[in-house]
Amino acid sequence: LAGDITQKGYEKKRSKLIGAYLPQPPTANGAAVVRCRLQHSEGAPRRTFRSAHIGVCDVREAAARERVASTAGNRPLFYFRFGVDQALPQERRAPVTPSSASRYHRRRSSGSRDERYRSDVHTEAVQAALAKHKERKMAVPMPSKRRSLVVQTSMDAYTPPDTSSGSEDEGSVQGDSQGTPTSSQGSINMEHWISQAIHGSTTSTTSSSSTQSGGSGAAHRLADVMAQTHIENHSAPPDVTTYTSEHSIQVERPQGSTGSRTAPKYGNAELMETGDGVPVSSRVSAKIQQLVNTLKRPKRPPLREFFVDDFEELLEVQQPDPNQPKPEGAQMLAMRGEQLGVVTNWPPSLEAALQRWGTISPKAPCLTTMDTNGKPLYILTYGKLWTRSMKVAYSILHKLGTKQEPMVRPGDRVALVFPNNDPAAFMAAFYGCLLAEVVPVPIEVPLTRKDAGSQQIGFLLGSCGVTVALTSDACHKGLPKSPTGEIPQFKGWPKLLWFVTESKHLSKPPRDWFPHIKDANNDTAYIEYKTCKDGSVLGVTVTRTALLTHCQALTQACGYTEAETIVNVLDFKKDVGLWHGILTSVMNMMHVISIPYSLMKVNPLSWIQKVCQYKAKVACVKSRDMHWALVAHRDQRDINLSSLRMLIVADGANPWSISSCDAFLNVFQSKGLRQEVICPCASSPEALTVAIRRPTDDSNQPPGRGVLSMHGLTYGVIRVDSEEKLSVLTVQDVGLVMPGAIMCSVKPDGVPQLCRTDEIGELCVCAVATGTSYYGLSGMTKNTFEVFPMTSSGAPISEYPFIRTGLLGFVGPGGLVFVVGKMDGLMVVSGRRHNADDIVATALAVEPMKFVYRGRIAVFSVTVLHDERIVIVAEQRPDSTEEDSFQWMSRVLQAIDSIHQVGVYCLALVPANTLPKTPLGGIHLSETKQLFLEGSLHPCNVLMCPHTCVTNLPKPRQKQPEIGPASVMVGNLVSGKRIAQASGRDLGQIEDNDQARKFLFLSEVLQWRAQTTPDHVLYTLLNCRGAIANSLTCVQLHKRAEKIAVMLMERGHLQDGDHVALVYPPGIDLIAAFYGCLYAGCVPITVRPPHPQNIATTLPTVKMIVEVSRSACLMTTQLICKLLRSREAAAAVDVRTWPLILDTDDLPKKRPAQICKPCNPDTLAYLDFSVSTTGMLAGVKMSHAATSAFCRSIKLQCELYPSREVAICLDPYCGLGFVLWCLCSVYSGHQSILIPPSELETNPALWLLAVSQYKVRDTFCSYSVMELCTKGLGSQTESLKARGLDLSRVRTCVVVAEERPRIALTQSFSKLFKDLGLHPRAVSTSFGCRVNLAICLQGTSGPDPTTVYVDMRALRHDRVRLVERGSPHSLPLMESGKILPGVRIIIANPETKGPLGDSHLGEIWVHSAHNASGYFTIYGDESLQSDHFNSRLSFGDTQTIWARTGYLGFLRRTELTDANGERHDALYVVGALDEAMELRGMRYHPIDIETSVIRAHKSVTECAVFTWTNLLVVVVELDGSEQEALDLVPLVTNVVLEEHYLIVGVVVVVDIGVIPINSRGEKQRMHLRDGFLADQLDPIYVAYNM
Repeated sequence: LAGDITQKGYEKKRSKLIGAYLPQPPTANGAAVVRCRLQHSEGAPRRTFRSAHIGVCDVREAAARERVASTAGNRPLFYFRFGVDQALPQERRAPVTPSSASRYHRRRSSGSRDERYRSDVHTEAVQAALAKHKERKMAVPMPSKRRSLVVQTSMDAYTPPDTSSGSEDEGSVQGDSQGTPTSSQGSINMEHWISQAIHGSTTSTTSSSSTQSGGSGAAHRLADVMAQTHIENHSAPPDVTTYTSEHSIQVERPQGSTGSRTAPKYGNAELMETGDGVPVSSRVSAKIQQLVNTLKRPKRPPLREFFVDDFEELLEVQQPDPNQPKPEGAQMLAMRGEQLGVVTNWPPSLEAALQRWGTISPKAPCLTTMDTNGKPLYILTYGKLWTRSMKVAYSILHKLGTKQEPMVRPGDRVALVFPNNDPAAFMAAFYGCLLAEVVPVPIEVPLTRKDAGSQQIGFLLGSCGVTVALTSDACHKGLPKSPTGEIPQFKGWPKLLWFVTESKHLSKPPRDWFPHIKDANNDTAYIEYKTCKDGSVLGVTVTRTALLTHCQALTQACGYTEAETIVNVLDFKKDVGLWHGILTSVMNMMHVISIPYSLMKVNPLSWIQKVCQYKAKVACVKSRDMHWALVAHRDQRDINLSSLRMLIVADGANPWSISSCDAFLNVFQSKGLRQEVICPCASSPEALTVAIRRPTDDSNQPPGRGVLSMHGLTYGVIRVDSEEKLSVLTVQDVGLVMPGAIMCSVKPDGVPQLCRTDEIGELCVCAVATGTSYYGLSGMTKNTFEVFPMTSSGAPISEYPFIRTGLLGFVGPGGLVFVVGKMDGLMVVSGRRHNADDIVATALAVEPMKFVYRGRIAVFSVTVLHDERIVIVAEQRPDSTEEDSFQWMSRVLQAIDSIHQVGVYCLALVPANTLPKTPLGGIHLSETKQLFLEGSLHPCNVLMCPHTCVTNLPKPRQKQPEIGPASVMVGNLVSGKRIAQASGRDLGQIEDNDQARKFLFLSEVLQWRAQTTPDHVLYTLLNCRGAIANSLTCVQLHKRAEKIAVMLMERGHLQDGDHVALVYPPGIDLIAAFYGCLYAGCVPITVRPPHPQNIATTLPTVKMIVEVSRSACLMTTQLICKLLRSREAAAAVDVRTWPLILDTDDLPKKRPAQICKPCNPDTLAYLDFSVSTTGMLAGVKMSHAATSAFCRSIKLQCELYPSREVAICLDPYCGLGFVLWCLCSVYSGHQSILIPPSELETNPALWLLAVSQYKVRDTFCSYSVMELCTKGLGSQTESLKARGLDLSRVRTCVVVAEERPRIALTQSFSKLFKDLGLHPRAVSTSFGCRVNLAICLQGTSGPDPTTVYVDMRALRHDRVRLVERGSPHSLPLMESGKILPGVRIIIANPETKGPLGDSHLGEIWVHSAHNASGYFTIYGDESLQSDHFNSRLSFGDTQTIWARTGYLGFLRRTELTDANGERHDALYVVGALDEAMELRGMRYHPIDIETSVIRAHKSVTECAVFTWTNLLVVVVELDGSEQEALDLVPLVTNVVLEEHYLIVGVVVVVDIGVIPINSRGEKQRMHLRDGFLADQLDPIYVAYNM
């Protein structure tokens, strides 16, 4: 079955899918038990040992050296281990056995593996965590999707990221943590993993509804057993939405299949019934049941305190864990770097240095560039650089604009747009700008008009006032061009003049022109761009003094000397690449060998080969470059790295880089690489170089490292790992503070207070060599560049400002700086801090090679319900199967839960190469987050875990005992509140000349009218062109009715009181047949005819009503008569069991002997059958007295007289629609213009044109009609105006409804047709229900309908709290029209039946002469529903008999006065009691959740929600491509959490039109639910939220 959601190979799949987590139970057919496959293929798991510390790859060279640093309290806070820690008990250390040696050997030779950011022990930790989970057995139901979605694109559509999977990732761990650190496992054999369980893995789940099971093992095991047994073996949990009582008849759709008492069917699936009669389909249930059981696992420990979300619904606040680690050390001291020793021959400015070298040694090489084959392409000498920069400077100042109006003046900003393979042109342009005293702003080359993040770069250029962009010839040719050859303006960019700086485009400066070379001053030298966490781009300004001082500090720290050779792999436009490869190199006349990214992609070893070839002393790389070299090195013979005295690791501050450093040293030590050469450094755009490890000659001084507890880090505390925890972070030092700088660490948020020695804080630096501001942003500058750290007593530690570096870390013993993460990657979940990089490393330790691309993972947090929630997005390999990916996803969730003790909110996989990239190939994080939030990421797999993560939901509500009879009732007060009661005008008091009043029966009124005004037209029926199809005068109707009566008596042989089903299309025949029945003394029942195109589903409903109403005869037209006996009909129902069918197209010619007159006004006049939204078919009995009272009430409310015309566009089969169509005209004598709603499908303007043409003042319609006009005529108002459509005479346009007024629809209808003269006050609604077909109706006099805004959260607690429009959680409610004359209303508590005050939501009870007199059912057992029609209050006025409407609402006394001068009471209907959902002890109305969901994404056209065993199921109709289906899952979950504090259990995405709607335009949620459970929706995607 292609679209089979629940069964789709479910049994078959589950063994594969869940096999990894739980032992299989015996299968249903008694097959043998399948043991779950243990990962250890060699039989029993073998006890393994692990290396006592992370990341040092060669245990063999472990030397017994260690230093223990202790601080206050004499408690060792870090171990800096050099080799294996001797202090450990003997057996904890990894013995050097052949096994461990060969393990390292094996790893080294497996070339394709990703060693970058890998860490053995981390991988082991993850595997151990997963093993532990295996014992804990977690069943996760797999989502199901349509085939068309699974086969998403053909394989060739993918261009997989190139062979070394991480290679795209230039930006691997840059400031915006674009790419991602990884740690891997791969070819290490399972036997080396620890089978030891993780202690204290607090996996947490809170289920939105299930009660908390104390974490007892028994309950635990039981839930798991339950998850495994098939649902057939035990009845389903009681359903929270029971909506049928045993005796009311349940119809499966308005046109469901028949069966008076047989188990209802829905299409072809037999439904089983549980004990309380809830239909359960065994198949879906099994899957959802599995979900229910998964959610029954123990929750997190209960939290005690709350913060108030400005109402009684309290969101839980995460309480600090009493056992959480707290910092205990002394307050830290600021750390001073060594003195910056100024050397006498250091140049006074960088331009001066360039001038010196350019004139003294013009032949000295400055820069060598490489082509993609690794051959030297071009050697730039200092002489050429000097002359070329002069040319650029002269051209910028004198050749742009005119002599009087130069375009660029000194101090202006200029953009530098150069590709990554052309450092020479960049260098000349950069120094040209310095010489011309303009400010260069280097940026990336925009490749397309809408690159990821390019808009923000444009914003930076605009705010810097850039008008000129310098670029190279090749780059200029490659920019996108318009047909005219112009370079288009990029999105969000200012208008730029592009200027090419190649020599041939430059003019030689005249002899007498010379650049003005000053000493370094405080003018801005350049602006470096920085991308923030949210994607915005800032410009960091660096002054000329800072630039020069930074070069001097680097020269001193790195010991640079003249004419040294340096190999640079980094991006030369910013950061470490710019500082070493472009600036400091020129100050010291060094020779830079620049390796472009494109060459690294082709030959990852190129940088090492260049180091050998040029005997380079220094190389600047990232850990990624070391990793690639490891992957590619394949024992190359001729590599010799002994010339290197310094290998600068630019991203050495990333804790996950340590493994690359170790592995690189391990492999290349034999090639002459010395350990002390590796120099990690820490840098940030604001503080430039923060710290760097100095190159030493002393190889006995091994680097420092700390093994920190990950758990401690989440609280910002440094704790040495306690060794039984597997979750640790190993960090290496990034050397000492820079020369001339002071460093301290401050608390990351709030006041910049100094940290303690064992506390993680944000590193702050005070130095000359830093940035000075964010260009043009003084507020942000103040927060970052002007920080004054304070001691605990509140005194600043220095008069000079410090700069926040954005790095998190601490200063360890000996002044060594350690960095554990970035502020940008920080996610604070429930008060604990997690670093995105650490989460990525854990995800990648779960054998990802088969399923996702390394280095293509984004981790970020989104704020949902007042807390950050973690989202992981990864690119899936095109060859991995659904099950594989899903299994990987569930393992990642478990690993992160065990190691970080944090839940992942959403894990999404997207097709290869679809995540937005940064210019250097890393993942553009903020753009990815943006796509996720706006629902345009288009994932191919999504797993949401809101039940696990969301722990701050409000407490489930405990119902308060309501006030009982004991509370004193004084007059009209209930415990201090006015009793909510109201009434319409008193029918007895109204004096009017109503002639019809003297008749008790409608049949008599018709006879009287036929005599007194025989030719007065009562009915006019219009066809789809708006022409009159038929009309009836009083006498025509009378005569026609007489003939029908004869036919019933003579052909039908019917007795007085027999029931007759009238199956007619909307029109005149129906009316005549109705009065014919009254004349013959029969009881008519109007039935909607079957739809000829859809007999299979519509005919069974007709058949059921005919049977249930016990009709002795069925009257209809000739056409329908044929249809009922057709072959198609025979396929749908048993046509032999139809009662007698009479065809009224052929009537007898004679009159009846006498017209029947009922003996008693309380006898039955007609039966009104209707299918409720909950799928109940209910017929109510209307007596003659009630019918007459009803007509009189409407006549008075709407002031109807024979001279009036009323347009009716309604279905005439039940409720008020039937009364208006068939009865009112006969009673009041007005003319009804009848417009069948079905005609509007061909001509949407029909109704409004008729209203305009007949100058109608009062018109009635349904919501479906109003929606059709709003959607169908929205764009045609101008042409309708031209056709003379005028609605200015309409004073009431009433929507006939049995639901809460749809305020959005009525408002948009009013707005749309306002231009055609429709008065907005004219539009109103009526309200009726089964027990009383019309309780409210706007009418002509009386105040306009009012709208109030209520607090939705109060409403859930059955309280009414009025709020201002637009306040959060406000819900607009419109009054449902005025209460009809003769109607009394009271609001009662549906459970206790006590009267309520007017600030409470309760059930609307009604007392009126036109109440129906009871339900009509087959069994005649009306005791069950009897209280619907005759209930009494439990206290107060206990005498009056009320009918219960089954709707919740409230009354409000308004400031307005009604017709008789009293203050007006408005009735607001909130929703049906049996549609309302009880979740977490609160009452929710489906429509409110649906409204939120429809707003969540533009592609959601319709939505319906229902509950199933306490799970909230949301069904959304998708208007868009199927690829968008999975985007909706997180958005739907988010919006329901945010606005309703509910966790969605299942999200079902379906095609348009799947949600069934009845003729009144109401959603049939219960049919939808049955269809879902019977597996018949053919959904595009079903997601089960964990």
